[in-house]
Amino acid sequence: MELADIRANWNQILDLLLDQDRIAWLSFFDARLAAFDGKVLTLDFSDSRKLGSAHEYSHARQRHHQLLSGVIKSCLDVDVEINEI
Repeated sequence: MELADIRANWNQILDLLLDQDRIAWLSFFDARLAAFDGKVLTLDFSDSRKLGSAHEYSHARQRHHQLLSGVIKSCLDVDVEINEI
């Protein structure tokens, strides 16, 4: 599995995520797929500052990462961890 494979299916992944959790979908909708090393998918939010504030979102983000990983597993049959930069 390469980053290009995930990119090619990103819209389908987001659609499946939307079916499960609209807030998770909103939080990943404008993420840029920055890198994939075969295990860790790195998402870049440097262009989007909507979640970059003084609020603490770590608990919700962990849940969103789990949802996104599960959708990627069901769509592409690959286990990934989510990382953000």
